[in-house]
Amino acid sequence: MKVEVAYAKPDAQIILAVDVPDDATAETAIAASGILDRFPEIDLAKNKIGIFSKVCPIDQPIKPGDRVEIYRPLIADPKEARRARAAKK
Repeated sequence: MKVEVAYAKPDAQIILAVDVPDDATAETAIAASGILDRFPEIDLAKNKIGIFSKVCPIDQPIKPGDRVEIYRPLIADPKEARRARAAKK
C-alpha cells in the first residue's frame, strides 16, 4: 500500500511516498522512507508522531493513503509564551 511520511523543520520540509506491506505500522513506514538517514536529529524515542495531525503510538497500524508525520519538540511552552507576552503589556 502507498502512504506518505512527513517531517518539517523551519528551513526544510519533506513528504516522502513509500510502499509498505498491508500490515504495516507507522514505524514500518518511517523506516521504509529513509527519513531517519536524511534527518539524524530525529529520535523516535523523543519525537512524537501522528497520522493526519492526530498523535498516535509508533506501533499504530496504518491504512492506504495515510500520512505519517514526525513532530519536532516545542521550543517553548505556548502557555508560558502567552503569559510572557501578556506580562509585557
